[in-house]
Amino acid sequence: MERLVTRDLAIGYDDRLIVEGLNLSIPSGKITALVGANGSGKSTILKTMARIMKPKRGSVLLDGKAIHSQPTREVAKQLAILPQNPVAPEGLTVRELVGYGRYPHQRGFGTLSREDREIVEWAIEVTGLEAFADRAVDQLSGGQRQRAWIAMALAQQTEILFLDEPTTYLDMAHQLEVLKLLRQLNEEQGRTIVMVVHDLNHATRFAHHMIAIKAGKIVAEGEPAQVTTKEVLREVFGIEADILFDPRTGVPLCLPFELFRESLRAAKKREGRPAKDGREMGGAATGAAERQADMPAGAGARG
Repeated sequence: MERLVTRDLAIGYDDRLIVEGLNLSIPSGKITALVGANGSGKSTILKTMARIMKPKRGSVLLDGKAIHSQPTREVAKQLAILPQNPVAPEGLTVRELVGYGRYPHQRGFGTLSREDREIVEWAIEVTGLEAFADRAVDQLSGGQRQRAWIAMALAQQTEILFLDEPTTYLDMAHQLEVLKLLRQLNEEQGRTIVMVVHDLNHATRFAHHMIAIKAGKIVAEGEPAQVTTKEVLREVFGIEADILFDPRTGVPLCLPFELFRESLRAAKKREGRPAKDGREMGGAATGAAERQADMPAGAGARG
């Protein structure tokens, strides 16, 4: 039985539902990536599973217990979340920031115990920040800042870690730095990691399990090769893409080359039909569009 599951989850803002009837299970000890277009509900689902948002209906169960009915401090001992673009107070050092991760475990006046300090130093070391421990967080590079926040989450010593777009605004080198650190934490410590990822190729490379979301509903889930298919990419992202496999790792790579609606429009033109908006497709391509979708990159229309 998986530790973290949702049951008939409905989430929304005011009277507008974003997610309805969501049932999913997060594999323990694995990296799970939530993928989907902007506005699909990925971050909303993540925040609700992490207890930042409260569902309209349904429940999020951790070890069989509804997390929204448990005390905040108790939940914080079991799961941690790194939101999008967190901001540290000006002048706060890396060591001080990481120390905040011990809050759920503190008693009395909130001073760090010897054990707390040892855990803080461990989190700084495992994230490779020893040389920056006394430097202000706002003086770090983007990748170093993300590592500092991850170190704070690690200091909570939770088995489950949520991250909402952890590579946003980072350059390619810093993106790789952060994702390799997360994989290391998973492989060496068995952490369950759930993250929202925009870059599909990052998801296929670093995640064991992927969940593709559209309009708050699961379109596909499973191993990267099961989710990264032409059909799923059309439905979830509205793109035509070639799927190749990395010869070094064997993971699928997505190479988008056309918007699906443009592909459909081009197919209709060739058939002599009016080129209406491709949104009329209703989730299914015409035979001609299907034939074009199966053509290799370099053939057919390009945007």
